[in-house]
Amino acid sequence: MTITCFIRYEIDPFKKALFKTYADNWARIIPRCGGHLIGYFLPNEGTDYEAWGMISFASLSAYEAYRARLRSDEEGKANFEFAQRERFILKEERTFPLVVDSSYLRAPTGFVEAV
Repeated sequence: MTITCFIRYEIDPFKKALFKTYADNWARIIPRCGGHLIGYFLPNEGTDYEAWGMISFASLSAYEAYRARLRSDEEGKANFEFAQRERFILKEERTFPLVVDSSYLRAPTGFVEAV
């Protein structure tokens, strides 16, 4: 049973570049600690303060083991400290939806994209 940690961030829109650095750092750290990183997403069109991160795990116990590894990872600790020091994250919410396996990471099929 795959679960996904869906993280909704409210960020300071004037510090979007700092959030990008934070997300770039997680791109190295999360897979090393056992998370299947789906991605981080910055605001583009629409709201200028909402960003997301999505990480999948085989189970809730796999997520808990990942969190333990993350707490002892030096680069992970440094990234958390970077966010606290620079204060670009104003609010963070986590939810854990279950993946509908038949719909997970489906690639497009049956059409040709216009060039």
